[in-house]
Amino acid sequence: MSQQFSEQEQIRRESLLALRNMGIEPYPAASFEISHSAATILKQFPEQPDSFKHVSLAGRVMGKRIMGKASFAVIQDSTSKIQIYVKGDEICPGEDKSLYEEVFKKHLDIGDIIGVKGYVFTTKTGETSIHVSEFSLLSKSLRPLPIVKTDADGNVHDAFTDSEQRYRMRYVDLIVNPDVREVFIKRTKLVNTIRTFLNSFGYIEVETPILQPLYGGAAARPFKTHHNALDMTLYMRIANELYLKRLIVGGYDGVYEFSKDFRNEGMDRFHNPEFTQVEFYAAYKDYIWMMDFVEEMIEKVAIEVNGTTEVQVGNNLISFKRPWKRFTMFEAIEHFTGIDISNMDEKEIYNTAKTLKVHVDATMGKGKLIDEIFGEKCEPFLIQPTFITDYPVEMSPLAKKHRSKEGLVERFEAICNGKEMLNSFSELNDPIDQRHRFESQLELGKRGDEEAMQLDEDFLRALEYGMPPTAGIGIGIDRLTMIMTNQHAIQDVLFFPHMRPEAK
Repeated sequence: MSQQFSEQEQIRRESLLALRNMGIEPYPAASFEISHSAATILKQFPEQPDSFKHVSLAGRVMGKRIMGKASFAVIQDSTSKIQIYVKGDEICPGEDKSLYEEVFKKHLDIGDIIGVKGYVFTTKTGETSIHVSEFSLLSKSLRPLPIVKTDADGNVHDAFTDSEQRYRMRYVDLIVNPDVREVFIKRTKLVNTIRTFLNSFGYIEVETPILQPLYGGAAARPFKTHHNALDMTLYMRIANELYLKRLIVGGYDGVYEFSKDFRNEGMDRFHNPEFTQVEFYAAYKDYIWMMDFVEEMIEKVAIEVNGTTEVQVGNNLISFKRPWKRFTMFEAIEHFTGIDISNMDEKEIYNTAKTLKVHVDATMGKGKLIDEIFGEKCEPFLIQPTFITDYPVEMSPLAKKHRSKEGLVERFEAICNGKEMLNSFSELNDPIDQRHRFESQLELGKRGDEEAMQLDEDFLRALEYGMPPTAGIGIGIDRLTMIMTNQHAIQDVLFFPHMRPEAK
């Protein structure tokens, strides 16, 4: 099938052919040595002008202004944009002026990637620029970039603001919207800060299976596939909890994993079928210790990523400075609804949910009903980071029963900006109790709960060998990045979010 080109694309292909006819390879194989970045030059040249008499820089052409025998252009590397000054006589000594007249002026397009060598100077208008002595075409762009416009107030606008286009063609988004690149640089810094923090305590990073014969560790619907050689059904993991706890049984004092997890559920601005979380398990610790530990870690993340414990998220200024506020789940429900449900049975809680106009149905057990009330009537109003503790046992089949409160478990979540940010337990290490909890989950599954957990016999066998008291936590990296970078949708912190097939 022949490819159809726009007028601009056809002109660029003609330029490509013309360059080759001149003996210029638009996609050369040789390396181009870079001595400085644009950001380094812009920052350091005013104070150290003698240090930039010989520079070598490569980047994408983002603008070009032809002025007869000399021209200006703007190139953008991974750090910033910088102006270059090109004089025909200097890049084409002697009689042959083709490199300037035919290549730079005529066939160099916005979007092309070039390498330049020269010295840094300041123009009459005070702009730091590179006076080019050597010029090389490194890659020809066959598609025009969206046109960038600047209004009368100096605000930059471009033709690439549609979210769907941006997510589908992230490569273009990153070129024309430099702020997007900064979001992902901060994401990397966030991950590295957590990794460094955990490593500083001697905990080890591990890897566990993505394809699992049984899915577990969370309440969610899985993606299913088939292994041909083994002729068996496998599931893409919804969490890595049960495997990490097997490693605690095996004798490690602390393990963690940055994992890609997959849940076959709805998509919205807080949910993507494929997401990243870090799960961490520490032997001989409990959920009270973990609250203090994670407070310290997230406070450090905020400082490393943003230079302060205060982060602007939408209209809210959020402080991650310790200590964070703490509510039990029942306290939070009573605080926001005025109703104490702590001593109600399942039917009473169901009727209370109806009274509060919370959507519930007959498939929901007691724990699910409480979760729905909390999720609708409390969670959206928790803006500052807040620990919600002591959940009903029905909601937490992998958490240890509370040491002093009947019917509850030792669990907490941290809610921030109206959404769950992390989830933690004193981990259940009683294999008999764990079996009963799994069996209760099976009953919920029979009632139609598609997120009920399966019974994992191998995990129970591991517990029967003895797991020490353990605290565990799962932190959603995508949601934490949304908060730390002030992004309103999970798609804005994923390079390549899942989308419907593109219309042809």
